Amino acid sequence: MRLERMALRTGARPEQVLSLLDARARRLGLPAPAALIGDWFGSRAVIAPTVELRPVTEVAEAFATPARQRAVNSPADGAIGGGWFGYLGYDLTDPSGRSGALPPAAWGWADHVLRLDTTGQWWLETLGPELDALAAEFDALLDVLSSDDAPDVLTEHGWTATRLRRPDGSEHTKAVAACMDAIADGELFQANICARFHGEFDGSACELFTAGVRRLRPRRAAYLAGSWGAVVSLSPELFLARTGRRVRSTPIKGTLPRRGDADAANAERLRRSTKDVAENVMITDLVRNDLGRVSAVGSVTVPELLSVTEAPGVWHLESTVASELAPDMTDADLLHATFPPGSVTGAPKLRALDLIAELEPEARGVYCGAAGLVSPAAGMELNVAIRTLEVADGAVALGVGGGITALSDPAAEWQECLHKAAPLEALLRHFAAEPT
Repeated sequence: MRLERMALRTGARPEQVLSLLDARARRLGLPAPAALIGDWFGSRAVIAPTVELRPVTEVAEAFATPARQRAVNSPADGAIGGGWFGYLGYDLTDPSGRSGALPPAAWGWADHVLRLDTTGQWWLETLGPELDALAAEFDALLDVLSSDDAPDVLTEHGWTATRLRRPDGSEHTKAVAACMDAIADGELFQANICARFHGEFDGSACELFTAGVRRLRPRRAAYLAGSWGAVVSLSPELFLARTGRRVRSTPIKGTLPRRGDADAANAERLRRSTKDVAENVMITDLVRNDLGRVSAVGSVTVPELLSVTEAPGVWHLESTVASELAPDMTDADLLHATFPPGSVTGAPKLRALDLIAELEPEARGVYCGAAGLVSPAAGMELNVAIRTLEVADGAVALGVGGGITALSDPAAEWQECLHKAAPLEALLRHFAAEPT
């Protein structure tokens, strides 16, 4: 399989390109586009103009599908060409067997993509299709974005403003307290306990995503859609990145509000928090253990520990674990060893999974799973599907939660859920048409 690429003329923003491709897909009756926007593969955006994302229900098949790759010629620096776009929902490995409104997983192969590099140059990249014909098609299509017709092409229909129904906060605090009892009894060190918000949704999931990207500037945003619904992931967190045989994971554990200048001091407060530091170190050790199962002996390292980073509405504490995949291990093996992400489960992971199933009243759905792209040329990058809206059958769902340790305060944990949900609740509630 040969990777080819050609520079495109447009200087449009990723949200504009995605909106145009979504309109094109609807007009021509094609499957929807898929998009990764933010910090992906050393680029600013990777968009598949059209890709059919097919539901996958079995765990083994969900992990094996993106590992099915053909060799490609040595690509140019930064080139991606195409690959498997999709997601793995938390439901795949929920011991209770519960499921949300969306399929437990979905993958689709794209043999060409539009990629925006860090210099602002757009590229058309292919893994097989005729490059010249496609380049002429997309240059002509994207020229509309700089023409007088652009406002008509990008007219937004938006969505009907909606308020999410929150669960009873007292029920969440009871679950947190029960988790703390399990920790006190020595059953585990930490578990992530979550709540689920629900609402009605009438409108365009793609426009919800593009508005979220513009307003929140998430580092790991992913848009995936099909006849089954849509995943609007505005995540700040990297689950896995594999380049060649090198692997890294950047778990986030530890959160404080970042609502304005008054919360600036929370960055230092977070770094000095005994509870949050302990939470992060425990999960970092869990990720080290997960990666160690499939990595070359002695290759697992922690190049970054306890860094304070910004995310919409909050400060986060994150660390990075890196390793080299053992020679006989595949992407499917890597996913088996590490999924679901450690930062949204707990330690030990298996007991945390069981406790989550006991204490949380409903399935997590896609939330706390992973979304992204696996490319034969560029490797694998998957986010942790947090700050993620799931749209299906006229409804929208949002999961939020946090890590519970022996030092947790149940009331504070519920407030953390509200802080994390606030930017997405505002996005749904206050939509107003604005230029794409």
